[in-house]
Amino acid sequence: MMQSLILIPPNLVFRVSRVVEIQTVSIAIASASVVAGVIYYALQIRQQTKTRQTDLVIRLYTTFASKEMRQTWEKVTTREYLDFNAYQEKFGLSDVNEVGWFFEGVGVLLHRKLIDIAVVDDLFSSPIKISWEKMKPVAEGERKQFGRPQIWEWWEYLYNEMQKREQKLQQSKV
Repeated sequence: MMQSLILIPPNLVFRVSRVVEIQTVSIAIASASVVAGVIYYALQIRQQTKTRQTDLVIRLYTTFASKEMRQTWEKVTTREYLDFNAYQEKFGLSDVNEVGWFFEGVGVLLHRKLIDIAVVDDLFSSPIKISWEKMKPVAEGERKQFGRPQIWEWWEYLYNEMQKREQKLQQSKV
């Protein structure tokens, strides 16, 4: 009788090893599912970020393309003046502020990497370059008059970043 208790039937060993294999496969499948879920979620977040950036840039572009803004930009970039004081006296600062604040905002967004420089370049490169080069003396005069060197710093940053990008693109063509 003792012998029958000690003997383990061969099919029991097979069943136990089969259960262990099934558990191992089940754990592997569960782990792979978690990894796949994390990868999917990361890709979704990345896509959502790109979508939000695109939406932001399109809203900026729509604002810049408005009739009022384009007319203001045209005034700012075509006026003749000698210096900050002459500009302020003759035209006031409201038009410069409208254009400047717009490009300040774009500059901050670019600096914080909330928008892509390639998209900014595609949509705004000429307006940024033309307006900053025209208004730089006004910005410098305003900084000096108010003792605030940070006036229009992000507009200038935006201009400088666009210049760097343009140089890189020129060098890559060579």
